[in-house]
Amino acid sequence: MKKSTKFIFIFLILLNIHSMAQVKIIVDTDFGLSGDDLGALSMLHYYIDKGDCELLGIMSATNDKYAVPAIDAFNRYYKHSNIPIGARKNKTDIEDGFYNRLIAATFPHELDFHDVPDVVDLYRKILTGQEDKSVTLVILGPMLNIKRLLESKPDTWSELNGLALVQKKVKEAVIMGGQFPEGKGEWNFKSDGPGVTRFVVQNLNVPIVFSGFEVGEVIKTGEILNEMDKNTPLYQGFLFYSEHAPWMKQNFKGKILPNSSFDQTAVLYAVNGGIVNYWEKINDGYCEVEENGDNRWIRGKDANQAYLKLIKPAKDLAKIIEAAMLHMENGSQ
Repeated sequence: MKKSTKFIFIFLILLNIHSMAQVKIIVDTDFGLSGDDLGALSMLHYYIDKGDCELLGIMSATNDKYAVPAIDAFNRYYKHSNIPIGARKNKTDIEDGFYNRLIAATFPHELDFHDVPDVVDLYRKILTGQEDKSVTLVILGPMLNIKRLLESKPDTWSELNGLALVQKKVKEAVIMGGQFPEGKGEWNFKSDGPGVTRFVVQNLNVPIVFSGFEVGEVIKTGEILNEMDKNTPLYQGFLFYSEHAPWMKQNFKGKILPNSSFDQTAVLYAVNGGIVNYWEKINDGYCEVEENGDNRWIRGKDANQAYLKLIKPAKDLAKIIEAAMLHMENGSQ
């Protein structure tokens, strides 16, 4: 074999191995409602640039009409404007996000919610085009989008119904929500209405890993942004949230306040794993969810579910998460 041919052959093998190592992610996010949504999406853009993940689509889990233009502006800032965005189409005519309108007004964007497909249609299109058991769902908000996907009927994209399509194409679902081993009405588990989360957890027939409230609550990030470039959607979003969120504004003094890192932990696990290094995976049972969103871990039954338990000091993990948010090299330790 000639040297040039051998080089090309080796290059193609390495390229294929690298491609196989990439995590293929669809993220479902209530972008606009808290600072951790900003941090999580910034981390995903960092991992795209590093070649660690392919972001197949971003699904908006709110009815905020400014969510799509804000996400589009965020994507364009990080030079990934080609990532498909889905909107929750029914009643998407209100403003309920803290910083979405600000980001859409401050940074260039081209899309609004009229320009993008409904989340269920986009989910079905993306999943149909992927290899079996190849997609990781990262769910960072309330779960009505997922419920509607699971209830969806065969269409032009696939002859499979939603339950069958998800089971065929999804490798794992990483859910930020609940509290473990037991919790009362955590936001993501309760806010889309009675029974939604219960339906999803009972019917999402793929491996599920929960990153609970208790994991992200103690990991404080965002304050470092006060020392960074202020002309970024990350800074502007965190600052607006610190000033206007009812649970933060009483302590606001013109600077970004420390934020709990709920969504970032789910993203970190989805891309990097981190079992043994960051957390252990408790998989001795399953998550039982009540109609009102209360949850508890039931030991004994193997339901292919697990939850994360933090084992690394919170301040150390905060540094890793912030490095990824700021696109620094040590964000994948």
